[in-house]
Amino acid sequence: MSTLPVLAAVDGSDDSLRALDWALNAARLREATLHVVHVRQYAPWGQPDVLVAGPAEPAQDPVLDQARSLVESRAERPVVKYLAPDGPTVAVLPELGADAQLMVLGSRGRGGFASLLLGSNSLAAARDAACPVVVVPRPGREVHEGPPPAPGPRVAVGLHIDSPAEATLAFAFAEADRRGARLHVIAVYPWPPVQLWPAPGELMPPAVDEDSVEDEIRTQAMGLLAIHRERHPDVHVDLSTPPGDAAGRLVAASRDAELVAVGRHRRRLLAPARMIGSVTQAVLLHAACPVAVIPPSADAVHTDG
Repeated sequence: MSTLPVLAAVDGSDDSLRALDWALNAARLREATLHVVHVRQYAPWGQPDVLVAGPAEPAQDPVLDQARSLVESRAERPVVKYLAPDGPTVAVLPELGADAQLMVLGSRGRGGFASLLLGSNSLAAARDAACPVVVVPRPGREVHEGPPPAPGPRVAVGLHIDSPAEATLAFAFAEADRRGARLHVIAVYPWPPVQLWPAPGELMPPAVDEDSVEDEIRTQAMGLLAIHRERHPDVHVDLSTPPGDAAGRLVAASRDAELVAVGRHRRRLLAPARMIGSVTQAVLLHAACPVAVIPPSADAVHTDG
């Protein structure tokens, strides 16, 4: 069975060229073909002055010509194919993800408001694509929280003890393995716990000891990671079990990291549409390194809360 390609979306912006550079290395590490895609949008009816693209062949596309120049300047590069489909980018990119193993794009493109931290195309791809989507941020994002990270390549991933995203863990372990990187697993627990007052006549519940909670979280996390560590014995795992906010901890872990992997929101019975959870969206907006958004392994409706 042939290896699915890595897909890099470009639009001529500096953001998309940075994403293309990241995708070149990702495809090389995977020994996969790289598809460089420029989605050409037609103007809405009655607005001929909005961006219009004719039915030119990809070889006549100036955006792809710019991408070719970057690709050909790299000494080591995978096999590359250039594509120029027509249509609305927010719809075309997720569709292309059905036939890719990974999609890479910049956090912002040419359109929209310059003040936005995340463009609509990046958000749509991360929310709707069937494959993992890596969003490469603009340089200069600073993270000041947390202790200085350990030296060397590192991949970070969040672990939700109550509903672990197996696809996200599998992706993070595989990515750390192919990069020769440490894997920083972050299993956050809320503290202080929600205080439930007893009803009249009931006894006050015993106080919860934080050290005991942390020990329990660590024990559960080690159990959830065991199968992945067995599959990737060469990956060194650093497990953190801090209290507090998951998004903040993951953003802090993004400092000097190769990648942060987060799961996409699972589809629920009462909300069947695809969604991006609040933690994932916060990490996309504020992480200092590329962020990989991983869809659930089974894109089905879940009835859990």
